[in-house]
Formats: sequence, structure tokens, C-alpha cells
Amino acid sequence: MAQTQTLAGRHIAILATDGVEQAELTSPQQALKAAGATVTVVSPNGGQIQGMQHHDKGEKITVDAELAGARADQFDGLVLPGGVANPDTLRTNTRAVDFVRAFVSAGKPVAAICHGPWLLVEADAVRGKKLTSWPSLQTDLRNAGATWVDETVVRDGTLVTSRKPDDLDAFNREIIGMFEHAAHRKAA
Repeated sequence: MAQTQTLAGRHIAILATDGVEQAELTSPQQALKAAGATVTVVSPNGGQIQGMQHHDKGEKITVDAELAGARADQFDGLVLPGGVANPDTLRTNTRAVDFVRAFVSAGKPVAAICHGPWLLVEADAVRGKKLTSWPSLQTDLRNAGATWVDETVVRDGTLVTSRKPDDLDAFNREIIGMFEHAAHRKAA
């Protein structure tokens, strides 16, 4: 059975840089495209970024747009993949943090997996929210005012979070549902 194009006309950004956990970028990217969304990989630098498969180098991933020219108002939602180096690097990049903060401030849906919620901490977007992540982030999230839980996927308002690559099927279903809901709300 072919998937319906429920996200046709929606434009989703994936913010990533070198060290991104490859599956946490490519799996949501493929799922969103299959649902009809236009997906743009945004990164501080153009060209390609280095994907990782846990501790090993994966494939190079093509960057579609440089962060300097990207604005939240160009997109309907945002995905923040993990890997350790990727979000750790991005959370020290003021432009990246401002990009994330702009989605949150506009009430646009944001999905983060694994170490991706580090960017939500830097954007001061987790206070009062229920989230999950890779287990090593639980103290950071709690210290930033979130309620951390060890669940496959958690949706709280316009945020969806998940723990790890093994959770990608559930994460993808939830983000597509959240982006569909946001599209219907915007159309109403």
C-alpha cells in the first residue's frame, strides 16, 4: 500500500553538521519525503557533511542549504538528528541556536532524537516540557527544566523527542503525525 502524500506542500528543515548519526538524518528524511514533504538539509557550511554509524564513519550527506541563508519562516517544521559531535558542535553555534529558537518561538513543530535535544536546551525550549533523549542527556534536560522520561518517543505540544536509532520507526510515525496536525491547523 503506497503512503499518501499527507505532507504535500510542507517544507521541513533538518539541521545537521559533521558527526551526525546518519540513520537519524536519512530515515526521517526518507519518511518525510515519502509523505510528500520537501526536505532541506541545512548546515553551517555547504557541500557535504560526514555521517556516522555510531563510532564509525558513514556516508557523506549532501547539504541543501547553508545556515547563513536559512530562516525558520521558510519552513513548516524542523528535525534535529543526533550523534554526539553533531549537536555538540551546533549548540555552540549562535546562528544554529537562533535558528532552532525561531521555530520554537513561532510555535512550529520541532522533532529531536538522541543527542539532538541539546540544541533545544541551548534554545531554552525545554522548560516545563516532557522529553526523552539518549540517556546521557537526562541530567542536562532536567537541569534546563524538562521532565525526562525513558520512553521510545514523547510528544509534548509542538515537540517530539526520541532516544536512539532503534526508535526511528516510532519517531518517524510521530513526526509525520505532528507535521500533518500542524499543516491541518495552519490550513484551518
